[in-house]
Amino acid sequence: MQNCKSQIHGPGSRNNDSTYRQSTATTEPTRSRCSRRPAARLAPRPPARPFPIPWTPNCLPPLPVRLSRLQHFHPRAAVAGASRAAGRPVGSAVAKMNDADVAKQIQQMVRFIRQEADEKANEISVSAEEEFNIEKLQLVEAEKKKIRQEYERKEKQVEVRKKIEYSMQLNASRIKVLQAQDDLVNKMKDDAMKELLLVSHNHHEYKNLLKDLIIQGLLRLKEPAVLLRCRKEDHHHVESVLHSAKHEYASKADVHEPEIFVDHDVYLPPAPSHHDAHGQFCSGGIVLASRDGKIVFESTLDARLEVVFRKKLPEIRKLLFGQTAA
Repeated sequence: MQNCKSQIHGPGSRNNDSTYRQSTATTEPTRSRCSRRPAARLAPRPPARPFPIPWTPNCLPPLPVRLSRLQHFHPRAAVAGASRAAGRPVGSAVAKMNDADVAKQIQQMVRFIRQEADEKANEISVSAEEEFNIEKLQLVEAEKKKIRQEYERKEKQVEVRKKIEYSMQLNASRIKVLQAQDDLVNKMKDDAMKELLLVSHNHHEYKNLLKDLIIQGLLRLKEPAVLLRCRKEDHHHVESVLHSAKHEYASKADVHEPEIFVDHDVYLPPAPSHHDAHGQFCSGGIVLASRDGKIVFESTLDARLEVVFRKKLPEIRKLLFGQTAA
């Protein structure tokens, strides 16, 4: 610290002035005390121009101060200041110092300043690198988050699409199963209708069936006069059982025998044939109506099959497909 203090003050400080006065006093001739002439006072020496001296590592000024002092630096002035501080003649020190020493000292100072600049540049570079890495990590994490969110959204869309497709396939399979069940039930109904066509082939049984159908219709209508319609090929069968049917109805209902008018102008459709498979047809039976036509009792074999089929359909499905098909 003492060395640093002496370097800060330079050759123009108070200590250097006192040293200069002492050295000057020893060189001048001694005067007698009794001399009447007053001793000439020494004029104060003007302070020498400060010059930069290399600083110790423990006592360094800031870099701008060092640069400003370096601008006023002159090698020979530095040597002269050092000679004055040591009490040596200035001219001899300057003479002894050659250009190589001056260049060497300048190079040392340049290296020192350059080292300081390099260290500062390294600090700035390291700080900038750290800030760059932090910013880069933040940007990378933000982009990763966006990508993850995008893929999560797409994954949810894929899952929803899969569920929709699965539901559609499940519904399609259920529709196919129901369609197959309906086809099977309708096939059974068609087979039953084909069996009804064979009923009219047995004339004896078919006559008894027509008689029972007429009696049942009269009991339902309970009209004194009714209109009867049948197929054209069944006309003679109806005429043969009509009298016995009226008598049996009167005995069961305990009424007078009703008047039954057979319609000879309008007949029921005939049985289905290969030439007209999609037209209207009737497998057999009769249709009774009141004289004014407001009440109609349809007792054909096809209508009765439709009523029975609709009523027994749950039981048919249960027998064919089990509990789940009901």
